[in-house]
Amino acid sequence: MVKRYLSVITLAEARALVERSFSAVPGVVRIPVTAGAVGRITAAPIFARFSVPAIHISAMDGIAVRSADTIGASEQRPVTLPDAARVNTGNIVPPGYDAVIMIEDVWVGSKSDDFSRSAPTERRDGETYTIRKPVSPWQHVRPVGEDIGESEMILPSNHRIRPHDTGALANYGVTEVAVKNVRAGLIPTGSELVPAGEMPPPGKVVESNTLMAAAVLAETGAQTHRYPIVPDDYDRIRDAVRRGVAENDILLVSAGSSAGTRDYTADIVRDLGEVLAHGVAIKPGKPVIIGRIEGKPVIGLPGYPLAAATVLREIVLPLVARYGLPVREPEQVAARLTTSLHSDIGTDEFVLLSAGRIGERWVAVPQSRGAGVQMSAVRANGYLQIPSQKEGAEAGETLDVRLTVPRAEAEEAVLVTGSHDPALDYLADLVRPRGVDIHSTHAGSMGGVIALKKQECHAAPMHLLAPDGTYNTHYLERYMPGADLVLLCVAQRQQGVISRDGLGFDDLPGRTFINRQKGSGTRMLLDHHLAEHGIDPASIPGYGREATTHLAVALAVRTGEADAGVGVYSAAKALGLAFVPVATERYELVMHREMLDDPRIAALVETVAGEAFRQILRDLGGYETGETGVLRELQG
Repeated sequence: MVKRYLSVITLAEARALVERSFSAVPGVVRIPVTAGAVGRITAAPIFARFSVPAIHISAMDGIAVRSADTIGASEQRPVTLPDAARVNTGNIVPPGYDAVIMIEDVWVGSKSDDFSRSAPTERRDGETYTIRKPVSPWQHVRPVGEDIGESEMILPSNHRIRPHDTGALANYGVTEVAVKNVRAGLIPTGSELVPAGEMPPPGKVVESNTLMAAAVLAETGAQTHRYPIVPDDYDRIRDAVRRGVAENDILLVSAGSSAGTRDYTADIVRDLGEVLAHGVAIKPGKPVIIGRIEGKPVIGLPGYPLAAATVLREIVLPLVARYGLPVREPEQVAARLTTSLHSDIGTDEFVLLSAGRIGERWVAVPQSRGAGVQMSAVRANGYLQIPSQKEGAEAGETLDVRLTVPRAEAEEAVLVTGSHDPALDYLADLVRPRGVDIHSTHAGSMGGVIALKKQECHAAPMHLLAPDGTYNTHYLERYMPGADLVLLCVAQRQQGVISRDGLGFDDLPGRTFINRQKGSGTRMLLDHHLAEHGIDPASIPGYGREATTHLAVALAVRTGEADAGVGVYSAAKALGLAFVPVATERYELVMHREMLDDPRIAALVETVAGEAFRQILRDLGGYETGETGVLRELQG
């Protein structure tokens, strides 16, 4: 087996290594315009086979005339044309004629009657055409090649074919196009993997890295092929790699790049070719392998999804771009960081973020930095790079954030920081059609107060119980004196003990417990009732173990990691657990009053007050909706 890393190189060195190690010459194939041309990249310019229109045609219903015959016509001196021909839109303009007059501007008659506005479809014997104004040559005539001329270029090379391009190509006589053909093979390895769509048994995981990689590469126009999962067997992986190299221009091997007893990828690449690098100073993604077999690039992707995604974005896509396939450069915004981030010197670290515009400035909230937390990528709409020469980034620092969505979509983000509740996910779903994209950060109620005070969120959900039995206002007045705030009631919700066996509050001593984080309203509620019941927190094993959501508490209970936890009824119901009520509390979204002028927040307020959201709360259970949608004010 190889060492964990041959030698760790910098990201810049890795990109330079890839650039000088591979010629990156794409193949060329001819494909029908009608079959899969959209999204492909033209390998050469494409020219029209014939002119459109191929002959002079009329652009109007009317009469074809010689423009010279109309000279001198006026209201005072109408001219009866010596010669004309009836034409309809799209008809060929007969030879000898060089203009068309709309039928509405023609007086049709005969030598024996007055002029009329009749518009016969065919000229009758003896019919005359009289006009009262002259026309210029080629008026209302579509000349040969007006749209495009024979041999004129339709599309240049290196052009991504769009849907409307295919219609034009067909109209101009093109049936096949030459396109760049870059074939990327994707081999998933690992005995622990099961195919997407299957429910993994304990100890197994769904193979998703190559599914993600195929989607990333398909956006560039690369042609991808996902091979079946190969278990941890040296000879079978070796055979799969040999076949993948023969059939593709680029080969990606997923997993098998971290050290261990079954780390075969690096040895196999060395066996069949050469390992150029094993280990790049990026986080996540350090264990990446860069190899070459038969002159072709073979990249070993790390097994963790976010690590694989980083390698795809920072190493594989620049390689694909060298083949002449388009790689979209992310839009950037300058955003203020809400949380300090430590990073190791010598490593380029990439941190996923939720970025949102609050007033005239952007704010960026870091997501979880765990390489295996795929939901961080789902929830994020951007990322930042902490350069290798920096030890991190400080809260309040303004940094360049690269967006993973179009800027217009990022403009729809509403940052919600504070207490978690499952109902927020349903609220996010309801407001999405109205152009509102809720990004929730579960920082606890006090975390929400701090974020609101620093104007680093649009709204802060909270349920802070004061000594006098009221909710939220006591702490807002204490920590944000003078602030002009509004509180939007989401619901009155039930909090209680979640367990498998119907445990009550007095049953907690001696039982393994899963707690919420310090500063959360649930933690403060728990401590309040422990004091009331005279229960010492030290008597509860696991009191110090923290989770950031009610569902995380319920999951720990259901899996047997804890006997009990305190959370909302809806979380217990969702996972089929017992629930013993402890308190009914007021759960509110708190905002600066000026936020009500923001159309996104206005839509949010209207949705909370709507019947659809109330019905969702009733279906979830454990919520009283009598106050749902009620706004109350807290003026400084």
